[in-house]
Amino acid sequence: MNDALIEAFRHNTWATRELLTFCRGLSAEQLGSTGTGSYGDILATFGHIVRSDANYARRLAGDEPDQRGDESLDLDQLAARVEETGLLWEQLLAGPIDPDRVIVVDRGASEVRAGIFVAQALHHGNAHREQVCAILTGLGVDPPGIQAWEYAWATGRLWERTAGDRSV
Repeated sequence: MNDALIEAFRHNTWATRELLTFCRGLSAEQLGSTGTGSYGDILATFGHIVRSDANYARRLAGDEPDQRGDESLDLDQLAARVEETGLLWEQLLAGPIDPDRVIVVDRGASEVRAGIFVAQALHHGNAHREQVCAILTGLGVDPPGIQAWEYAWATGRLWERTAGDRSV
């Protein structure tokens, strides 16, 4: 039932992992760089992505948000949290999710449907990873391809057709 959604979250985890891996080659000065319209510097943005993704998954699972701060973590620690959260998404999406279930947010000030939480989790990661890519571009660094097409190529979900396959 959630197979397509699982694939989308696998891309989400993969894209964050790829970008983190790429950023290991940056200097401390570059990691501290920011750009117009971005969340913050590269490390702070990664911390925000990782913390938020984990909290979306935890809240959908019925747990309380993780109160650990991630903005001050290094790339290795952030990468470990990405893997941890990726597994949580896999477990969560292995069963049904009621998209109409109400989740209380904003310290009790608002309510939102679970389906919106899912949509926000995917959008949020994409938006902030693109901010990191924009910062990299501003530094003159060509960021890695992290779009769904790149994920498909990297994981064997997209391939070239042979000449005999072109009749379809």
